Amino acid sequence: MSDLNRLLDSNKAWAAERVKEDPRYFARLAEIQQPEFLWIGCSDSRVAANVITGTQPGEIFVHRNIANMVVHTDLNVLSVIEYAVNVLHVKHVIVCGHYGCGGVRAAAGHQSLGLINNWLRNIEDVFRFHHHELMSISDENQRINRLVELNVEEQVLNLAKTSIIQKAWKHHQRPTLHGWVYGLDTGILKPLCRVEDESVLDPVSRYDNL
Repeated sequence: MSDLNRLLDSNKAWAAERVKEDPRYFARLAEIQQPEFLWIGCSDSRVAANVITGTQPGEIFVHRNIANMVVHTDLNVLSVIEYAVNVLHVKHVIVCGHYGCGGVRAAAGHQSLGLINNWLRNIEDVFRFHHHELMSISDENQRINRLVELNVEEQVLNLAKTSIIQKAWKHHQRPTLHGWVYGLDTGILKPLCRVEDESVLDPVSRYDNL
C-alpha cells in the first residue's frame, strides 16, 4: 500500500467511525462554522492545534506558517485574521509556538537557506531586540527556547498593532490575544502572555480613526 492510499484508507475509517458514533456528525459540521478561537501556529507537523488541545473540527479556526509569524506584509495571515475577527467573531486569538522550533533555530544561525531567509528576517529582529538577554544564556538549546518564547510575545504584539484587532477592540471589546508555547517533549501548553486592549501598545502604534 502506498503512503497516499494509507492516508485515504485512514480517512474512510475515521469518517465511518464518526458516523457510527453520531449519524449527523458531518451534517452539523457542513451547516455552520462558529469557532471561538483563532489559532496562529507553526507549520511543524508535530503541533496540530486540534490534536494537542483535544478539540473537535469546527472549534478552532487555524492558520499555520513557519515559526508562527504575524507579518504585516503577509496578506495570507492578515486575511485569516480579518475573516476570523470580523466574520466568525472569534473571542480569542492564540499565537502558539513550540520549543525546539526549526525556524527559530535557523533564524539564530548564519546559514543561507534561500527564500526562507527573507521570512526568518523577522525573527532575527526579535533576536536583536533581546540580544543581551539571549547571549547571556550559555546553553544553545535553552537560548533557542527562550527565543521561541520571545518570538511568540513579539507576534502577539504584532497582532495588537493591526488595525483589524484595534478596530475590534474599539467597537466590540474583543478578541483577547494569547501567547502560548508547546513542549514537544511534554505535550503541555504553556501560557506566556495575554493582551485584552491597546494599553500594551506605544502611542505611535495606535490608530485613532477606527
